Amino acid sequence: MGEPKTFRMTAPRRIGDRIMQVPVRFGLIPHTYLITTRGRRTGKDRTHPVTLVERDGARWLVAPYGPVGWVHNARAAGRVRLRRRGEDREWSVREVGPQEAAPVLKDYLKISGPPRAYFHAGPDSPVAEFVAEAPGHPVFELVAAAPK
Repeated sequence: MGEPKTFRMTAPRRIGDRIMQVPVRFGLIPHTYLITTRGRRTGKDRTHPVTLVERDGARWLVAPYGPVGWVHNARAAGRVRLRRRGEDREWSVREVGPQEAAPVLKDYLKISGPPRAYFHAGPDSPVAEFVAEAPGHPVFELVAAAPK
């Protein structure tokens, strides 16, 4: 299968994220939401499409490209905002360890497409392979946010 790709934010990718925001906002892409985080250095809001995993009655955010900007911002703030087709809600986030993240990562690969190239494991790999992957792909549980 080869080595997984390494993520780099490029100008074309930024443009692609912008274009994707329109169908995501209207709920046209399954499992996909717009995440907004407050920049930890700039204080500006940053918005990107993300794929949510729903598992065992919980909702999970997966960072398939590793600890990118929204991950650092979510860690610093402890909360994120998710929007999609009329839903607009703030959530607290709880980052989980490899054992808890592994089955979520496996489920993520079953519902996602292009990010698969950033993983060693595949959708049919055993959960144990995802435990090894977990440190490179942060996973957050969404928890009802307390009012500000």
